[in-house]
Amino acid sequence: MSTRSLVILPVLALACVLAACKPENKFQPPPPPEIRVAVPLQQEVAPYEVLTGNTVSFATVDLVARVKGFLTDIKYVDGNFAKKGDLLFIIEQTMYKANVQQAQAQLEAANAELVQSEAEFTRQETLLRQNVSAQNTYDKAKAKRDSDRAAVESAQANLIIQQTNLGYTTVEAPFNGVVSKHLQNVGQLVGDTSATKLATIVQLDPIYVEFNMSEQDVLKIRQNVGRQLSLERLQKVPLEIGLMDEQGFPHKGFLNYVSPELDPTTGTILVRGLFQNPDRALVPGFFVRVHLPQGIAPAVALLVPDRVIAEDQAGKYLLVVNKDNVVEQQRITTGQLIAGGLRVVQSGLKADDRVVLSTNGRAVPGNKVVPQADKIEPPPASAGVSTPIPIPAAVTPPPIVPAPAPASK
Repeated sequence: MSTRSLVILPVLALACVLAACKPENKFQPPPPPEIRVAVPLQQEVAPYEVLTGNTVSFATVDLVARVKGFLTDIKYVDGNFAKKGDLLFIIEQTMYKANVQQAQAQLEAANAELVQSEAEFTRQETLLRQNVSAQNTYDKAKAKRDSDRAAVESAQANLIIQQTNLGYTTVEAPFNGVVSKHLQNVGQLVGDTSATKLATIVQLDPIYVEFNMSEQDVLKIRQNVGRQLSLERLQKVPLEIGLMDEQGFPHKGFLNYVSPELDPTTGTILVRGLFQNPDRALVPGFFVRVHLPQGIAPAVALLVPDRVIAEDQAGKYLLVVNKDNVVEQQRITTGQLIAGGLRVVQSGLKADDRVVLSTNGRAVPGNKVVPQADKIEPPPASAGVSTPIPIPAAVTPPPIVPAPAPASK
């Protein structure tokens, strides 16, 4: 063996020894992520339905010219608010005033004739009893008196007609409301062959809101509120509405009318609410969101933040952590959204389930996590979910104290 080979062999032996001593590289998985979890919040919630409706004016009247004449004056500004009795239009009055004076003169003449004929009748009646006058003379005096009485009544009726026609020459506001733009100009002949429309007045305070309810919703409310929805009972059902650009339901009112029949073509029933509108912020024709309670008594519900609810093709679900600290996907059915961003869970969730509150993507179904106990904050007191819906004081039930949330597991 050569000297070179003797040198190489120890080097190879040393390399093998060093290789055997080096530790083996193995994958070390990262520790389970820490995930915030909390049990559902238990809260008294008054069940309600959110529907879509339209605002409708309390009263709308076309202002028309009921007598013929030239329009002489317009006493309002287009679109202005008018009070009941405010003068809006004037039609030429000269001829109608003359007709009233003529009718008054005719009435005075008829009264004068009646005074004379009554005196003559009284005289002939006395002479007939004394056998001085003939019967036919008495009959003529009586007929003349009766005819003059009828003439007076006719003259009185004619005076009323002429005074009424004179009154029609002025058009006044029949109620408080906003008057539309004028449709006829000063100097134009109106009321020639038919009543001429001059403008429209709309009463905005109060204002109606009309919407349609499905048959199922109607049956549910009847079951909760009462089968016989009398007017007195209807007015104990509060309503709240909000415009499309408003948060929540700031406008308060009450149920005012339910149609006595169901539309068989749509399976819906017309419902109407009444709302005060002193600042006239609600205008007829607005689309509104209607907050309609489904019953008077609130019920305990499970609430979770709406942001933690996910949805896929199979429906809505929550991520929960089981007893082995493994994330699971749990299918649920949701209900109404409560102020504060909380959503009612109607089914699929238990009071002691640990719901994942983290939304950073670290909670993956099937993976183990380290749960960190957290708490779901209750909605603000102004949300009104922990008290019954507001109804008249005479029938308001006592306040309900919110149930404490179960301790975290």
